[in-house]
Amino acid sequence: MRNIARIYIDGAFVTPHGTRCLDLFNPATEARIGMVRLGDVEDLRIAVAAAKRAFPAMARTSKAERIAMLHRLREAVKARSADLLAAMTEEYGAPAYFSGFSVQNTASVFDVMAASVENYAFERTAGSSAVTMLPLGVVGAITPWNSNFGFIATKLAHAIGSGSTIVIKPAEQSAIQTQVLLECLHEAGLPRGVLNVVNGTGPEVGAALTAHPDVALITFTGSTPAARIIQRSALETMKRLVLELGGKSPTIILDDADLDAAVPVALMSGLANSGQACVAGSRILVPRSRETEITARLKVEAERLKVGAPVDPEVRIGPLANAAHWERVQSYIRLGQEEGATLLTGGEGRPEGLGKGWFAKPTIFTDVTNTMRIAREEIFGPVLSVIAYDDEDDAVTIANDSDFGLQAYVLSSDEDRAMRVARQLVAGRVVINGAPHDPHAPFGGFRQSGLGREIGAYGLDAYLEPRAILKPAR
Repeated sequence: MRNIARIYIDGAFVTPHGTRCLDLFNPATEARIGMVRLGDVEDLRIAVAAAKRAFPAMARTSKAERIAMLHRLREAVKARSADLLAAMTEEYGAPAYFSGFSVQNTASVFDVMAASVENYAFERTAGSSAVTMLPLGVVGAITPWNSNFGFIATKLAHAIGSGSTIVIKPAEQSAIQTQVLLECLHEAGLPRGVLNVVNGTGPEVGAALTAHPDVALITFTGSTPAARIIQRSALETMKRLVLELGGKSPTIILDDADLDAAVPVALMSGLANSGQACVAGSRILVPRSRETEITARLKVEAERLKVGAPVDPEVRIGPLANAAHWERVQSYIRLGQEEGATLLTGGEGRPEGLGKGWFAKPTIFTDVTNTMRIAREEIFGPVLSVIAYDDEDDAVTIANDSDFGLQAYVLSSDEDRAMRVARQLVAGRVVINGAPHDPHAPFGGFRQSGLGREIGAYGLDAYLEPRAILKPAR
């Protein structure tokens, strides 16, 4: 049983002013595994004040100093990778393949930013003017529960790389994971006030963060509806925004695809992280000429996937994060049937043999049209929609007919053809034939999938503002 009774402000773990407590659960067993004491508006105010005091010194740091901080953070995370993995497994329930990737990626985020800082032109010339890229000030970050470590690390890395300080409001239901990560980050010995973390709810601490006049930029990863609330609040003080939001990503299987390779990739593009991913390829677009063959293979492959406790390395789909989210996913499975889609496999309830835990059946609908809600709204669970298309142009049209534009996938035996299709897709990232994760690629979306980008120089751009000094002619 872990009781998280402290928050992190001004370089130290401190007891929060807030007194409200929240129970923490293991989603695979539904057992209560701990409790977190939540911060409140007063804690947020103190955290922002600490970050504001620390900012002038942080803004003056050199490239070498920032790179050294980032390298220390990387080493601190790597030193406790086993503890991070155990915390994520127990509190979030992600399958082992995803948890392992998440912990490794958390460390690599700091390396990528260190290289980006090394190569970034903070001093430039425009005409006869001297241009300096300046840090904005205090950054406010709000992070979600579906990849807790990676999102906290990414936002911290961007703040340090730019020369800013940061106050983070993490997902309160991920408090055990946050605590273990904070213990790692504390060991890196950052200057006091550079990193501050306040556990708390969105309506209280998150709202106070987005409204605070001393916060210059809000970086948020989460749902599009929540982002609209943040935008309205941030408008009052003209805050800069970096928003990485929802998705309804298309996976286009072209008619020349090798199905032995393409079908497993298409499935896991939609079901990785138990479907709890903004980048999930939850719309599978298939050529009408091969629809019967592909759907038959999808059914067979989906029913082979093991669902269960994340401690089993063979498991590919773990539990959903909490009871409320499980109910939400179930409601979408009911909705799909009400809309007239055909249930290919899966359906409501828990998988056979799993009477406890927030497990959902891997569910695939066929006979889906792109106007159905299950094809247009982010479900955030292991629920996929198969949509038939007539030809390549039709596939591109369906793929782009979305309120979102975060990620897309193309599967083909002809890489040049896949690239041609990829260039027509309105998405922040397009993955061809299951290409591996590239930690240097910019991340963010079009349309309601967000504003701005993270990662590398693209991410630094969003955390900096250019100042031009015009010199008199000689």
